[in-house]
Amino acid sequence: MLEQKVTFDSDGLKLAGVVHTPADLSPGSERPAFLVLHGFGTGKDGSTPEILANMLCEWGYVVMRFDFRSCGESEGEHAWVMCEDQVEDVKNAVTWFAKQPYVDGEKIGVIGHSFGAAVAVYAGGVDRRIGAVISSCGWGDGESKFRLQHKSKAAWSKFTKMLEDGKAHREKTGKSLMVDRWDIVPIPKHLRGHMGKHVHTSFPAETAQSMYDFRANDVVGDIAPRPLLLFHAADDSVTPTDQSLQLFTHAQQPCDLMLLSDIDHFPFSVDSVRARDVVKGWLDRHFPARPA
Repeated sequence: MLEQKVTFDSDGLKLAGVVHTPADLSPGSERPAFLVLHGFGTGKDGSTPEILANMLCEWGYVVMRFDFRSCGESEGEHAWVMCEDQVEDVKNAVTWFAKQPYVDGEKIGVIGHSFGAAVAVYAGGVDRRIGAVISSCGWGDGESKFRLQHKSKAAWSKFTKMLEDGKAHREKTGKSLMVDRWDIVPIPKHLRGHMGKHVHTSFPAETAQSMYDFRANDVVGDIAPRPLLLFHAADDSVTPTDQSLQLFTHAQQPCDLMLLSDIDHFPFSVDSVRARDVVKGWLDRHFPARPA
């Protein structure tokens, strides 16, 4: 396996990526490819993105993991993470990746985890160049996701007040109100070590509002007839499992929903053999790296 640092343009910003190519890729040949999309305010390096990239490359795909704008080593206003911008980053990544001589431009899939999974589904719904979509512990409706992440009356009141305070602060000062990441998406302390490198600890309140308004449910049905895998921990303590059930309800065939017990929000970071086997089996059926 070979790794190469690359950059590409997205709306005038330089985004940083790493391309993984299989060791047995012959000069002049092309392979099906995957883009790996990282989670909320993290980056391409460490934990899940690297694990997924190495796993897919091991199976024969050319893979690029990259930092969304404002994340990791990519350009952009610090921590200005907006769902719609990240969808544009995926589109621009597809454009760049499809031009590379080692990539089969007709067979580029996307796989995302958590926040990246929501972006992957949305991008797949609006960009028909994407040949397959895998969503790992993703979500389809920002508002309903947040209602389950901030369950109690007091927690929901605190969260919605944060959104209101953010709007008021912007109107009064012309600047963003910065808020703690754990006030947006609570993550149990014992799981935070799986988040990888370049983790933002605070965000503008506009980021939370962007997530609140984001609805991959509205476009997931447009992925068909391209294949979609919705993969989720059966008892996810970060992104409610209900979110993948919602996506499945709104999707068209071919779409598979797979729930795994005895794992939590970062199944690949704990080297779950079952998680790997589920994804490998699905890919072999729907989006193989090599001809059968």
